Amino acid sequence: MRVSYEGIGQWAATFACSGVREGQVVKVSEGGTVSACEEGGSFCGVALAVSRGGDACTVALGGMVTAGYSGGTAPGVGWVNLAADGSGGVTAADGGRSYLVVDVDSSVKTVTFVL
Repeated sequence: MRVSYEGIGQWAATFACSGVREGQVVKVSEGGTVSACEEGGSFCGVALAVSRGGDACTVALGGMVTAGYSGGTAPGVGWVNLAADGSGGVTAADGGRSYLVVDVDSSVKTVTFVL
């Protein structure tokens, strides 16, 4: 049986945005606005939904989220340093912020962690 962590403890806010897609990690780029993250950058959350016009999005700022990952090695489980990969996902990082990773699905290259 596969376990689902979808939405556990999540809280979110709506921000202005441009060029953001659902499932992408984002950063606060200016007051009330989020944007894509550069490679190796920090992120504040994951875009859960983007408006039809693409000018607003709901961002999970806390709780459990799932994002794509890239890099030669999949992130491990437990406390892992993650950073933005520059393509909307995350990557295991030497520096950066530590997140509690609870699941890694290498078949679809996703990682579930607590923000």
